[in-house]
Amino acid sequence: MVIMREVGEFNRADGYWIDAPAVDCPVQLPFGRCRLPAMDRVHVIGAGLAGSEAAVAAAKLGARVRLYEMRPKRMTPAHRTGQFAELVCSNSLGGEGQANAKGLLQAEMRLAGSLVMRAADASRVPAGGALAVDRERFSGFITQALRSNPSIEIVQEEVSELPSDGPVILATGPLTSDALAAHLQSRLGGRFLSFYDAAAPVVLAESINYHKVFRAGRYAQQADYLNCPFSEEEYRVFYQALSEARAHTPHDWEKLEFFEGCMPIEEIARRGFDTPRFGPLKPVGLPDPRTGKEPYAVVQLRAEDREERMWSLVGFQTGLKWPDQKTVVQKIPGLENAEIVRYGVMHRNTYLNAPRLIHPTLEFREHPDLFVAGVLSGVEGYLDSAATGWLAGTNAALKALGQEPLLPPEETMLGGLARYLASANPSNFQPMNANWALVPPVKRLKKLSKKEARGEMYKRGLETLTRWLTEHKLVLSVAVTP
Repeated sequence: MVIMREVGEFNRADGYWIDAPAVDCPVQLPFGRCRLPAMDRVHVIGAGLAGSEAAVAAAKLGARVRLYEMRPKRMTPAHRTGQFAELVCSNSLGGEGQANAKGLLQAEMRLAGSLVMRAADASRVPAGGALAVDRERFSGFITQALRSNPSIEIVQEEVSELPSDGPVILATGPLTSDALAAHLQSRLGGRFLSFYDAAAPVVLAESINYHKVFRAGRYAQQADYLNCPFSEEEYRVFYQALSEARAHTPHDWEKLEFFEGCMPIEEIARRGFDTPRFGPLKPVGLPDPRTGKEPYAVVQLRAEDREERMWSLVGFQTGLKWPDQKTVVQKIPGLENAEIVRYGVMHRNTYLNAPRLIHPTLEFREHPDLFVAGVLSGVEGYLDSAATGWLAGTNAALKALGQEPLLPPEETMLGGLARYLASANPSNFQPMNANWALVPPVKRLKKLSKKEARGEMYKRGLETLTRWLTEHKLVLSVAVTP
């Protein structure tokens, strides 16, 4: 016979039901905790980066997780496979290092035991100062981890209404299905915001003319990029082709609104002849070793896979019609005979007006037990989405197991990002990604250089998160990442 503690013996300070010699625990949880059979499960809708991270975070704390993913039964305009956490835009998770805001968020996620960071570290490809991954290995790692977790039940079907038997995490991403979006619209009342996003084309390595391109990193960093240099005349020919190319024509029900962080190259070009040269095609810090001078403009290529068989055009997101994409790409020096193995695509993104709807814990203000994570919550970027997934998964599990949600300290990048989502100006809200403005500046008697100040903020963030994770028993042990 199973013997239970009385309700009054629930330990609110430590959370959950605490195991003891006199108690027969039906389900043993991590950190000496015990779960009652009646406790509800956590539902996670969407198995992108945010949903995958949320599912594992919730399961780690002992919650039973039901993870819903509609692919491959129903595909989206951007996805190509049925794998979980498929990367559909860039293959980069942002810059690394203590001077980089993304670098701090990466380190924070490693401390928290992030699945996405373990997958990224296991599948990384050379990318200079950035953390880039082999797409297939990355999503394969995450898919295997989820399918092999006994606490996670995977349901591959479209969800059109929210489950009602436990905390729910919305992690449906920028391509939330029309049916679910309509259900959320009617239930939440707040207006959804939509914008277009675009992915860059990828070319076959063997079709690149290596006599014209040169390998280098900007400002003599690691030579992990291929660089296609333009003369002024070559750039004029390219710009003319880009200006005349036919773009994706939106449906009547689609609202054309671009997010600046992933602007299509054709939209950039519409802003002026020199705009691409001062944006994604800037040649600064990239002298051609054959001339010793910076070219007129440069298109950079970044490896898509560990074997460097495919290369994507950096900052070249596009929604041009495919024949026109081929014409434009082949006007780039070194890519005259490029074989495009994946064309850029234009797709609709959907996200919430988060400041009107959620707490910084990512729980909805007027709908207890409903959480949001990923791009739908108003963050931009793979890593940022995964980080909000970890927080939503952790907090949904805490609620399912009888404890209140938590908020990371404001000195952490994740804490700053979550606070921004809940407190930004709702009248002009746009997606946000990790940046140093989200965390308080360091206070020192002597004046620090920008690099020194960011190094101090990096160190402070990790030390603060280490104490917070330990205090709330969210990890067995943590150590500050150098």
